[in-house]
Amino acid sequence: MQILFIGGTGNISTDCAARLHARGEEVILLTRGQSHVPEMFRSVKAGRKDAGAMRAACSFFVPEVVVNFLGFETSDLAVDFEVFAGKIRQYIFISTTAAYVKPATKLPITEAEPLGNAFWDYAQKKQACEEWLQKRPEFPVTIVRPSHTYGPRWFPNIVGSASYTLAARLLAGKPLFLPDFDNPWTLTATSDFAVGLAGLVGNERAIGEAFHITSDETLTWPQIYAETAAALGAPPPNLLRIPIDWLCGRFPQLSGPLKGDKANPAVFDNVKIKRFVPEFGCRKPFRTGIRESVAWAGTNPEQCVVHAEFDALYDAVAAAWRQR
Repeated sequence: MQILFIGGTGNISTDCAARLHARGEEVILLTRGQSHVPEMFRSVKAGRKDAGAMRAACSFFVPEVVVNFLGFETSDLAVDFEVFAGKIRQYIFISTTAAYVKPATKLPITEAEPLGNAFWDYAQKKQACEEWLQKRPEFPVTIVRPSHTYGPRWFPNIVGSASYTLAARLLAGKPLFLPDFDNPWTLTATSDFAVGLAGLVGNERAIGEAFHITSDETLTWPQIYAETAAALGAPPPNLLRIPIDWLCGRFPQLSGPLKGDKANPAVFDNVKIKRFVPEFGCRKPFRTGIRESVAWAGTNPEQCVVHAEFDALYDAVAAAWRQR
């Protein structure tokens, strides 16, 4: 089966592509040409928002399945619809569990939970994308909603996980901040997520359905930071517990990621994905996954980048809280 990934070198998509390749599928990655593509994959280059360029890039093959990891606006989907409608067996849209209403109406969260995040424009745009697709029944759509999914290069935190920033601050004993309540939170390893996604690819029963694919393990944010510190061999986290209304009032850029996501309970019922993909199960606890991140950092020190903006935000919040 030929499978086109729109994206394919990112946090989630890398393990998904590898899983499908190991299954014997032909995975083709459509990228902007700015990231390294492993030799086992064929790649095509095109601007994501240019229908003409997309059509030209895909003119030499017709994928059976398209998996869109880079759909953030309905205009992105309109391009895909123009290029692929009537030609493919399945279109998988990667959405987000952040699109569910916050806080949840009941726990654990199932796929029947209503959408409607009032706090975060990212989630609102993903919801708009889902609704746009659902109005086009001639497009064979499967919707997948990851929660907080991390790979070996990530150190999950509430500001920005795709960098070495949290690890560097823990090792240096620098202050970190968390909202002042301990909601359960779900972290999912990309290698586990990939099993669920691969089981949906080419699965005709999944067309017209929506799934979240998450771990069954839950931790609080203090537990996540403590486990990360232990994996690094760092001292216990220097945590500032700050009321969320103060945080979001003083630093409004945090309102979406916190009130619209990480400050809410995130406990998911994965019965549906397990019914459609019996081999799915999250076998990697965070304790193991975060040690893989530490091991990767130890062998790739040149890629352990501290995100200057996130680092500065941690410092600014700590200074403002102490001077209040």
